[in-house]
Amino acid sequence: MWFIRVAALKITKTSYSVANTKGLRRSTRLGFLSSWCRFGSVNISAAEFMSTEPKRIRTENMTIKKIGTHNGSFHCDEVLACFFLRQLPEYADAEIVRTRDAALLAECDIVVDVGGEFDSKRHRYDHHQRTFKDSFQSLCPERPWVTKLSSAGLVYLHFGRRLLAQLTQMNESDRQLEMLYDKLYENFVEEVDAIDNGISQYDGEARYAVSSTLSARVAHLNPRWNSKSQDTEEGFRKAMKMVGDEFLDRLDYYKSSWLPARAVVEQAIKERHQVDPSGEVLLFSEGGCPWKEHLFTLEKELNVETPIKFVLYPDQNGQWRVQCVPAGLNTFQNRLSLPEEWRGVRDQALSELSGIKDCIFVHAGGFIGGNKTQEGALEMARRTLQAAAQSPANGSS
Repeated sequence: MWFIRVAALKITKTSYSVANTKGLRRSTRLGFLSSWCRFGSVNISAAEFMSTEPKRIRTENMTIKKIGTHNGSFHCDEVLACFFLRQLPEYADAEIVRTRDAALLAECDIVVDVGGEFDSKRHRYDHHQRTFKDSFQSLCPERPWVTKLSSAGLVYLHFGRRLLAQLTQMNESDRQLEMLYDKLYENFVEEVDAIDNGISQYDGEARYAVSSTLSARVAHLNPRWNSKSQDTEEGFRKAMKMVGDEFLDRLDYYKSSWLPARAVVEQAIKERHQVDPSGEVLLFSEGGCPWKEHLFTLEKELNVETPIKFVLYPDQNGQWRVQCVPAGLNTFQNRLSLPEEWRGVRDQALSELSGIKDCIFVHAGGFIGGNKTQEGALEMARRTLQAAAQSPANGSS
């Protein structure tokens, strides 16, 4: 299994210019040590991340690249875009210039979320102009996402593969890196794009508010309206560290946990007829893993004719679970639920009711059950399949 070792992000002092509304220039210093990742055991001391090379001495003749973005209140998209860029070698030591002064932005090597221009050849990545309507799909027709891009999505689209290759030490042509590239857009960056562009998840009124998104947490780092100080520099630094930590943590999960699970699910699908002749039960003998999305994808890729109904796996206590396969990724409906009469019943009472020894429980929702042994959990799945075959009306619920 691969592991990404992520160094702690640290804030240091580097050049960082801001222009106020009168066109004056203020200078503060913002730095952001580039996070880096390598393969290896996770049981490594923090000291091993420290560079033994002497610090580079900056001379007057050295040209420092500049990343331009707007000053004032900051938002998650440009904070994340700046973080992405600072992970690339050419921008690792770049000065972040926060201003709306066109003359200062013209001096920048790359500009995000300000300037009224999108031109990837000139490294201008704003999305606020009336003419901008681009999505991932409009710029990359082979991709499915139609959410309007923010500066975060624009930078990720153009630099994402290099970013991930830099952080994981994988080759840009590696198919697994391409899977990570898609996964991290769909499950991290697209949300930032949508929120920044004011795109609702769905039509109609929400039942409850979601106030803890990454974008919301970034917004809360701006000065309050009635604060004595309206300086945004400290908040911007905190926001960049926060989004960076979260992105790296998500990348680590997808690379070291989600991606290896695909091979586990694929093997289980190929061996499913050895578990039960129906081919509708999968066995994960080493425990539960992130299986749902992989299962739906691999069923299509492997041309599985009869949909898989159950997965079996041991829990952390060495007991066994039988879990229903949902009808889709974003639904609580199951392809086939455990029998209605078993639901909410436990232990000996459940064993007597079902005729299966060593039963532990069946959830009241019918989507999962437990047994002390693998054989018992498998029998719970088999009895459910048999009941459904005799009475198809008792299928998904």
